[in-house]
Amino acid sequence: MTGLEELTDRLRRFAQDRDWEQFHTPKNLAMALAGEVGELLAELQWLTPEETAAVMDDEAAAHRVRSELADVMTYLVRLADVLEVDLVEVAHTKLDESAERYPAETYRGSARKAPPLV
Repeated sequence: MTGLEELTDRLRRFAQDRDWEQFHTPKNLAMALAGEVGELLAELQWLTPEETAAVMDDEAAAHRVRSELADVMTYLVRLADVLEVDLVEVAHTKLDESAERYPAETYRGSARKAPPLV
């Protein structure tokens, strides 16, 4: 069992043990995920690029960032489990699509968007 599979199983059992599956609808989990992403953003908001790059050097800030990342991961993994989506598989598929849309030789060092998909 991979680390992601172990985490998925542990989160599933955690929800079952508390009878929280009734609340773990895709909508509720997606909303919770969005909220946690907002909390992660709040940790970086108003920081300069230099401060953002060094945020993990500050012990208190690093703790908060790690905590928010954990919350984001937890809700993302739980949402994928409820929707029966293999996160690793869809991430590889998306990366393959992005590699096709953004060939390295054309987009190296550029932040421009690719043309829309037809």
